[in-house]
Amino acid sequence: MTYYLYHIPGKKIGVTRDLKERVENQQGYNEDEYTVLMESDNIQQIAVAEISMQKAFGYPVDRVPYNKLKCNKMEMKINVTEQTTTFPCPVNKLKGQLMDSIGLEWETEHGNCKLTIGSIHWIMKNVKESMYNENRCYVYNRAFVRWFDNNDAYVSHDKLGGNLEDLHMKTRTGALSPTGIRQNTIQEAIDGRSEECCDYLGVCECAVFDDIRIWAEERGLYDKGDPKTQALKLVEEVGETCRAILKQDEPEIIDGIGDCVVVLTNLAHLCDTSIEECTRNAYNEIKNRKGRMDNGTFKKN
Repeated sequence: MTYYLYHIPGKKIGVTRDLKERVENQQGYNEDEYTVLMESDNIQQIAVAEISMQKAFGYPVDRVPYNKLKCNKMEMKINVTEQTTTFPCPVNKLKGQLMDSIGLEWETEHGNCKLTIGSIHWIMKNVKESMYNENRCYVYNRAFVRWFDNNDAYVSHDKLGGNLEDLHMKTRTGALSPTGIRQNTIQEAIDGRSEECCDYLGVCECAVFDDIRIWAEERGLYDKGDPKTQALKLVEEVGETCRAILKQDEPEIIDGIGDCVVVLTNLAHLCDTSIEECTRNAYNEIKNRKGRMDNGTFKKN
């Protein structure tokens, strides 16, 4: 389902699922008398954008956000088994239904799950179509719960709104002209495509570590592997990376560094920790460190 954020200049900003019926037939405006600021299948995004843009343009602000209106409240009926969570729709329609049910929580054998912006992003990357019914799809509970364990999964929707508040404040102060607001600017602020928004939504490239862990588990690496074999594999990959650097072979350098990260991700998991936690700890150790560069190497004081 697509939602439209529309603007009638000098009058209002609103949201509708049917522009012709709502804006033209009911409100009496012609097609050339309004503009569409944004369209999305994410009711949460469109509701936040509506409030923020109403404030930015100085229009009356809706007391009840669009997604909280009684007529718009929806909840997906899912089926949870020991192994999987199944969604009652095909993959190509799943994202919209998940967004309409954001905040929904359920229990699995491996732990609790909740629909947030970040967890929906994970679902869409890992969902599988049912082999028995093309109108159903599913995710594996164990992998999904592990993602919650390794990420700040319960991202506050208030933070998402706050990010758009920054956008409308820039508009008020003249940093961004209201007439110059582009649709993709708003969408970037909501989707978290810009660097500024990445921390709010938890949908940055860190999700690749979950892909690596799922890949490794499906191939039995965690069941049959051990830290010693992964440590030896790491030495091998580091050696190949060093050779590529000496040869100034850029593609091989990229491949080698990537291989090292994959091995480190699996090594951390086999040592009952995570690559994210190890990296966080390392950064906390060095962030306030002072020193100097000496012959190409940083030496701490």
